[in-house]
Amino acid sequence: MPLNIGIRDRIARILTSKHEVDREAWRLIVKNKELPLKVRLQAQDFLNSYPRYMRPSAIKNRCIENGKAQGVLDDFKLSRVIFRQEALAGLIPGVKKSIW
Repeated sequence: MPLNIGIRDRIARILTSKHEVDREAWRLIVKNKELPLKVRLQAQDFLNSYPRYMRPSAIKNRCIENGKAQGVLDDFKLSRVIFRQEALAGLIPGVKKSIW
């Protein structure tokens, strides 16, 4: 995997998990209709001030071998092509080619 993609992904995951509770608290303030509009708008502005990479939607599953973002199997964290190659080579324990 290219070095910068791996580092960027790791940093985004760490920062997202670190600020998850704070973001959820601000989101609850924004959604609470009993609070004054001014308070809710301030909370919304604060939420919007978070950098993009600290948002949960910025987390993208990537292949740990080559950094591909599409066709990634969640259970193995590998792209489908790499998964097939390693499974056929017998490098993934418990996985074998199906015959019927």
